[in-house]
Amino acid sequence: MDTRGRIAWNLRQLRSTLGVTQENLAVDAGVDRTVISDLERGKHNASIDLLDRLAKAIKVDVSALLAVPDPGDPKPEPLKPGRKSNR
Repeated sequence: MDTRGRIAWNLRQLRSTLGVTQENLAVDAGVDRTVISDLERGKHNASIDLLDRLAKAIKVDVSALLAVPDPGDPKPEPLKPGRKSNR
């Protein structure tokens, strides 16, 4: 798995574990929701500044976004569709 894939995997895993929607994460990180979606699909090349903002928004160290997932880790589950208030 390349670095972009690790960021995609870890971001989605952390976000879904915390129950944070893409929309809420985007607001907290100061980006458009499509950036979060593209990151989670490995379609966006994140800057270090963006990784810092995302990590701060989900209250983890930036290293959590770069961690190598264990081979046996299950694929991150999507949240149920629809807007949610996690604030």
